[in-house]
Amino acid sequence: MRLPVLYEDNHLLVVNKPSGWIVQGASPNDTSLIVEAAEYLRAKYQKPGKVYVGVVSRLDRVVTGVLPLARTSKAAARMSEQFRERSVEKVYWAVVTGEPSSTNPRLHHWLARDEKRAKTYRCDPSVPGAVEASLVFRILESWEHLHLIEIQLETGRKHQIRAQLEAVGCPVVGDRKYGSSMTWHDSIALHCRRISLVHPTLKSKFSWQAPLPNNWDKLAIPNCDEFDRDAVG
Repeated sequence: MRLPVLYEDNHLLVVNKPSGWIVQGASPNDTSLIVEAAEYLRAKYQKPGKVYVGVVSRLDRVVTGVLPLARTSKAAARMSEQFRERSVEKVYWAVVTGEPSSTNPRLHHWLARDEKRAKTYRCDPSVPGAVEASLVFRILESWEHLHLIEIQLETGRKHQIRAQLEAVGCPVVGDRKYGSSMTWHDSIALHCRRISLVHPTLKSKFSWQAPLPNNWDKLAIPNCDEFDRDAVG
């Protein structure tokens, strides 16, 4: 698969991450996004030697969507600061089961990690290592037993969306680790639809939107443009 590039300039490379690609640290048999990005830049610009690609945010292997990468250390430092300060707008789309509440669109939990199971779970605030997690969502479309929701993160915890939706009985379709009994091809129905941040050198706000993967076509989602124009927040 060719690297799906959404935007690039001298400081940034923004991609639409496919499912199955780990961002960084893959084994020799895995596809690593950072390696593919470096190869793409080396070939396109005929760069000798090592090509710099900086990771400033991550998506789980089974999650698709917008992911910005840095082409310079300056860009990496400035974007990383925005992610730490939670000034980056991150909007996700997910297909879930259960009954998401239309009257309580904000989820707030304490979460902890079980590293042995590689899973995040809802916990009591007194649990060692517990961190607060919050997000807001809205229902975009509903079918017989499925709901398309749009999510905006207020915090950025590992597996946060997946864990919080499981905690309220609305697991992401295909996410067996977090309570789903359904399959979703080779991925889960969670997609980073849009990221907005301040460009590290131009100092103006940029926003990138990733088209939905082909395996979402069976949902026949209407009015995608209207959903995006009337986004959460």
